Amino acid sequence: MSRILVTGSTDGLGRATAETLLSAGHRVVLHARNPERATALRPLLDRGADAVTGDFTDRDAVRRIAAELNDADPLDAVVHNAGVWRGPAVMPVNVVAPYLLTALLPTPRRLVYLSSGSHFGGHPTTEGVDWRGRSAGSYADSKLFVTTLAAAVARLRPGVPSNAVDPGWVPTRMGGPGAPDDLELGHRTQEWLAAGDEPGALTTGGYWYHGELRPPHPAVHDEAFQDRLLAALAEETGTAL
Repeated sequence: MSRILVTGSTDGLGRATAETLLSAGHRVVLHARNPERATALRPLLDRGADAVTGDFTDRDAVRRIAAELNDADPLDAVVHNAGVWRGPAVMPVNVVAPYLLTALLPTPRRLVYLSSGSHFGGHPTTEGVDWRGRSAGSYADSKLFVTTLAAAVARLRPGVPSNAVDPGWVPTRMGGPGAPDDLELGHRTQEWLAAGDEPGALTTGGYWYHGELRPPHPAVHDEAFQDRLLAALAEETGTAL
């Protein structure tokens, strides 16, 4: 039995991931953006899940969540699921929040970051990126950055499996009802990487799609780009990985 944090778990893929892990007997920590959204978690809380609340566009809230989690039982895994499709929150939620949580939570033994096929359209540069969300951010860029973060963590923390998962374009609130991919397959891989016992689930540095390794954007495994990204985020947040 593992203790696993799933960010952005009030609905969609995060909710499905949390429900499956809870049903499998794991201790799940849910996350909601605010108390109003947290009311949707009541059925899972009644089944024994814990929860943290905080808006990922607010760095102080992310730091508070990290401190709260560090004061509780150690986490065995984190599924960095929270994400937004468009608007000013793209970079704060999709990149800065998972970076800060990774830097501030030293103990998880497995890390899973939600990527997207859109990352192939991202630009491998940190020049001019609005990390604070004063203007609308590029979703493709954000997913290239978080996929690169997963690979960088795999390199820098060799004892901690760190992987990125493309869940596909699935019919969630963000993906829309007409999304063509399989919702069930959309959350199975991250559950397996967070808690599975098979050798494949214990590998690191991968980009996964529906249980299969795929080659990511070439920049993802470019160590120089990884270092530039980490340096930019460390400077921006004042927190080094």
